[in-house]
Amino acid sequence: MKITIQKLEKEMHMEAANKQGGKIRLDGNTQIGGLEGGFSPMQLLLAGIGGCSAIDIMGILEKQKQPLDDLQVEIEGDKQSTGTYSEFKSIHLKFIFTGDLDEKKVERAIDLSLNKYCSVSKALEKGSEITSSYEIQ
Repeated sequence: MKITIQKLEKEMHMEAANKQGGKIRLDGNTQIGGLEGGFSPMQLLLAGIGGCSAIDIMGILEKQKQPLDDLQVEIEGDKQSTGTYSEFKSIHLKFIFTGDLDEKKVERAIDLSLNKYCSVSKALEKGSEITSSYEIQ
């Protein structure tokens, strides 16, 4: 896996690209010279855990023949400063499902993702408490 980061026109404004052509804008806040025109690196971590888990869950529900119409994930992280850097003390993922889904299968899919399959969750759990909730609409 390889990601390339390229500085753009302003001090802290950058673009990350993968070999498949996907791109994400990164930026710092205005206090450090950024434009706030992209994700901060810490926001990318939250997006990573949400996306990783959503992909797992959609695949699990598909294998269980569950009719998932839509999925939204809201991720909140509580940062704490450890001196020279910050880390997430806690991360909460709220999954909002739309479809005629079996609640037990949804719970099982979330559990399997966060505790077994999601590589981002497994990497972040070493320093962060990861919790989740869900609703089915």
